[in-house]
Amino acid sequence: MVQNRQEHTHLEGFRVAVIGGGVAGTTAAMRLAERGIDTQVFEAGTGLVSGPPICHLHAGGNLYREISLDQCLTLLDQSVATVRMYPHSVNRRPTVLAVPEQDPGSLDSVIARLETLRERYAQLVELDSANKVMGEPADYFRLYQQSDLEALKVKDYRSITDSADQWMWPVAQSLDLSAMKYPLVLVQEYGLSVFRLAAEAQLTLADVPHCQLNFNHKVVDTQQTASGWQVTYQDKAGQSHTTEVDYLINAAGFRTGTIDDMAGFGRQRLVEYKAAYVAHWTSTEYQWPEIIVHGQRGTPQGMAQLTPYPDGFFQLHGMTQDVTLFERGLVKSSVQSAQPNVDARYVKNIDQGWDWDQVCQRTDRAIEHFAQWLPEFKQAEVGGKPLCGAQQIPGEDPSLRASDVSFDGERYARMEIVKASSALTAINKVLTQFEDAGWISPTSHYVMTRPSTAKIVSAACEFAVQRGYPEALAKPVG
Repeated sequence: MVQNRQEHTHLEGFRVAVIGGGVAGTTAAMRLAERGIDTQVFEAGTGLVSGPPICHLHAGGNLYREISLDQCLTLLDQSVATVRMYPHSVNRRPTVLAVPEQDPGSLDSVIARLETLRERYAQLVELDSANKVMGEPADYFRLYQQSDLEALKVKDYRSITDSADQWMWPVAQSLDLSAMKYPLVLVQEYGLSVFRLAAEAQLTLADVPHCQLNFNHKVVDTQQTASGWQVTYQDKAGQSHTTEVDYLINAAGFRTGTIDDMAGFGRQRLVEYKAAYVAHWTSTEYQWPEIIVHGQRGTPQGMAQLTPYPDGFFQLHGMTQDVTLFERGLVKSSVQSAQPNVDARYVKNIDQGWDWDQVCQRTDRAIEHFAQWLPEFKQAEVGGKPLCGAQQIPGEDPSLRASDVSFDGERYARMEIVKASSALTAINKVLTQFEDAGWISPTSHYVMTRPSTAKIVSAACEFAVQRGYPEALAKPVG
């Protein structure tokens, strides 16, 4: 058993390789570093967290009507823990949920669920006051009838002192109120900045001597040994190298199945390719909440989502085949391979970027889709390249949102998160296995120095520009 060391020392003799530097791999590296464990991260890209278009916590799963209450409660717990771990990555603005008249559903089930979630959030805060990361539990959500919005519409913005009403004011001004069912819901579902999360983690880990970040390094083979794993990888120059580790964590995102195949483990999973779009709307001068207009997925009336950033930039989803979803975008694994076969066109978009004509066409469709509920938004223009990626989903249920980690053998874990907030749960379960096996002490700890807010925001803005996105997407909201 590895003996506990003093603070600021690390555990020698137990080495872990993490394949993938997305949210899962990054969170794993942060937690492993906190426990003083020698860690190597292998990331094929140029930096941490450069993957799919994450834009919100999914605290409580409020964006979906179809997922189970159990999943919602899990996501709430995980989101609270994630905010505590990455406080600088949070965009503190609420989300408005609405259902259009033409939609056959309602918010009744969501509102009933929100009551349960508010109770759970209150319990978390009672257990630990540091869990109060989404405001007061009593203010977790508020209902707005049409009469409330009509009354808000005629008020002068500068005279409004209530915080919730301030967020709802631009919605009352511009949303087509006659097209909606009531009530509308304002809920403390916050945003999550991938750029600030990446910056906080990368700056922090750069100063940790026992964590090695290997960028532009692609793992090409894994072989199980008597006491762990041999990992073969290629560096930026294409040179091959090998390293020996005691434990292997597969956090390769939508390519997790590729590593499973190398390791010789079968696994059933889905992968879904999706994209979000960046629009610029210069005519607005107000702070907007995120707005979710529910709809039936895959139909022309699929859910529409408007996510605000500073300087008039917005991220757009539309759960239609013309916007966020794609033909043959959902694929599954086979008996022969744990890796679903993602269409080569979509892999090209992820790895090499989009053709500009396609960017403009899809972004314009996204603007049109949301403008049916917010007519003034027709004035918006293409604001940058899409945020695209492929989302892995363990098993066969495409509606699964709360998943974390699975194990094969004693020394292999795959972090199969669908939502970013599940990453912390996943690595904590891996650490529990380490403790149970006696590989690390339950009290092992290494104190990491976190960078200042200013340094995180500055680095995040640099990351955004380097990756071809507007700097605004890295700036704090709220």
